Amino acid sequence: MATPLVSILIPCHNAAPWLAETLESALAQTWPHREIIVVDDGSNDHSVDLARTFASRGVQVVGQENRGASAARNHALRLSRGDYLQFLDADDLLAPDKLAQQMKLAAATAGTDVVLCGTWSRFTRTPADADFTPQPLSADAAPIDWLVTKFEQNAMMHPAAWLTPRALAERAGPWDESLSLDDDGEFFTRVVLASYGVRCCREAVTYYRSGLPGSLSGTRSERAWTSAFRSLELSSGRLLAREDTPRTRQACATAFQHYIYDSYPRAAECRRRATAKVAALGGSTLLPPGGPKYRWARRLLGWRLAKRLQQWC
Repeated sequence: MATPLVSILIPCHNAAPWLAETLESALAQTWPHREIIVVDDGSNDHSVDLARTFASRGVQVVGQENRGASAARNHALRLSRGDYLQFLDADDLLAPDKLAQQMKLAAATAGTDVVLCGTWSRFTRTPADADFTPQPLSADAAPIDWLVTKFEQNAMMHPAAWLTPRALAERAGPWDESLSLDDDGEFFTRVVLASYGVRCCREAVTYYRSGLPGSLSGTRSERAWTSAFRSLELSSGRLLAREDTPRTRQACATAFQHYIYDSYPRAAECRRRATAKVAALGGSTLLPPGGPKYRWARRLLGWRLAKRLQQWC
């Protein structure tokens, strides 16, 4: 049997300060049978020129007009030949044996249509910053159970932590190019639902770069909040279409309540729609998150005014 090929797919937009480190982490993979594809999404810095310096080491670089990360991932996916897909944002990092560890688990679960995740942590300057706080979604779980945990705890799995069999990605369909914020949450909801289940390879380590000025994940524009609402609307709808029970309805209501708290005071229309979703799903007992000072202000002033004061301070 031929050794499976892993495609490492990297969307890039104005990532010149971090791209070289990301590409080095991809090239350092101990899994030998791989291809690396960078799709530059209309960068106006020197990302393309930098990426092309890696061409002699086997990195394929293509460009497109600025259409967003999801469009860049879809472009890379169309160009790829791999049996497994590693999506890697242009500022994140893979541990050298990340793919090898997950491919070992993939071999042990061959034929069961599972999607693989791993251990990950945020970092700001260097990987040494990562503290690897346990993540609730880094666990083996059936598809519905995994999504209930995601919605109830407002949890995430960053894209690089996954390794996806190509057959599952094709069954789930392409990335939704109308989304910006939380496009990965919507895509991997479909992948998980198309799978037999999630299997966590704890030895497969990735690093999620956080705190970058202007990063998409840190964007809180009206457009971004609209995308986040639409992503949640699509994802919750797919979960309920698979299993419409008290536990899934409660999980979805809680997810919309998280959105209401997180987006306030922005996205008034989306918050109105989210409030209607919460009511239609049976309500949520979730309280606004915050530390002791915030909780004191919330009891005294109400959560909306307390959050405004929190943002001003």
